[in-house]
Amino acid sequence: MKISGSIEQTLIGKRIVLGVTGSIAAYKAVILLRALLREGACVHVVMTQSATKFVTPLTFEVLSGHPVSTDLFAAQQEMKHLSLPEQADAIVIAPATANCLAKSALGLGDDLLSTMLLTAQCPLIMAPAMDGGMWTHPAVKEHVQTLRARGTVVVDPTMGLLASGQIGQGRLAEEGVILEAVQTALAPRQDWHGQRILVSAGPTQEPIDPVRFISNRSSGKMGYAIAEAAQARGAQVVLVTGPTALSPPRGVEVVSIATAEDMTKALSMRLAWSTVVIMAAAVADFRPKHPLSHKIKKQGPADRALDLERTTDILSFLSAQRTTQLLVGFAAETNDLIAHAKDKLTMKGLDLIVANDVTTAGAGFGSDQNAATLIDRQGSMTELPLMPKRALADAILNHAQALLRARQSNLSPKPANMGRG
Repeated sequence: MKISGSIEQTLIGKRIVLGVTGSIAAYKAVILLRALLREGACVHVVMTQSATKFVTPLTFEVLSGHPVSTDLFAAQQEMKHLSLPEQADAIVIAPATANCLAKSALGLGDDLLSTMLLTAQCPLIMAPAMDGGMWTHPAVKEHVQTLRARGTVVVDPTMGLLASGQIGQGRLAEEGVILEAVQTALAPRQDWHGQRILVSAGPTQEPIDPVRFISNRSSGKMGYAIAEAAQARGAQVVLVTGPTALSPPRGVEVVSIATAEDMTKALSMRLAWSTVVIMAAAVADFRPKHPLSHKIKKQGPADRALDLERTTDILSFLSAQRTTQLLVGFAAETNDLIAHAKDKLTMKGLDLIVANDVTTAGAGFGSDQNAATLIDRQGSMTELPLMPKRALADAILNHAQALLRARQSNLSPKPANMGRG
């Protein structure tokens, strides 16, 4: 059995509570337990009653060297819901079922594990596993969003063959990925400390009349993921965002705007403050030339024309105004991806462009995943496969950091490590 982990133990002296819930993937928690132990952690296991149907508590007890907690009301486990989280450096729930995610998001406590989460003050890492289309169900997506907004690290499940025989996203992430999330939560990278990052996200809305507007399909998820990742890595972050349904990232200053003109003003006001600008917003290229002050009635002409004018090219505007800032743009394309991205990189004077094909299955607007090609002004191209947008955000920051270091040392940038931060 191969156990992921570094030669140098990274979790020595750390006390981890490993929560195991009732999923067929519960057997993989045994592998994760061994990985945590190999990294030097002291691990106490808490199992739900459903989890004990898949793996016996004795298995975890023998491997961890500690009694396994399963019952909120067992005499020998009295007050475990208080004592375990009080002593823990981190709580890891793997696998986390859809039921577990829901109870945690809603603050329900009807067993030992869920009650323990209500008292915990330490980092919480949840690695979901579920079958069928459960991961993409609106309720599950909403619960995950709520948890992330509170600071919970949710390690996305992967695509593959599920227990039902279906192919879908629901497989528990590899133990190495979960282990890395634990290591990051306990010893977060601060490699962007001292940098001031200005990020734009979401769509703009250009009014036609008081109730109608021109916009696009951008959800803002990519820009929000970049802001969240940069803040987690020590940067000061200002997020200028168009209208979205997303919760503001913790620790990030958020400036809400509606139109392209609003975004131009908000970004230009903060340009001098910033050291890096990442333009992930999908700004409308056109707006109605004469928006009406009253609602257009449908009883009017059926062939009514809409007179449009161009909005400000914000990237070109910022490029012309900047001094020493590193400028990163996005190219969302439907054809000739690389050619269009290179043209945009050159015409707008960017340092780095993130090119993504919005027609790629499972990526693009509204998706929780994305694939991209990073192209910098030195001609380097790095193709990144489909991955969670948070992972892509860290990859973009890694490449931008390599460019900053190269600029400071006047050397050609070396290829960046594209792993998660």
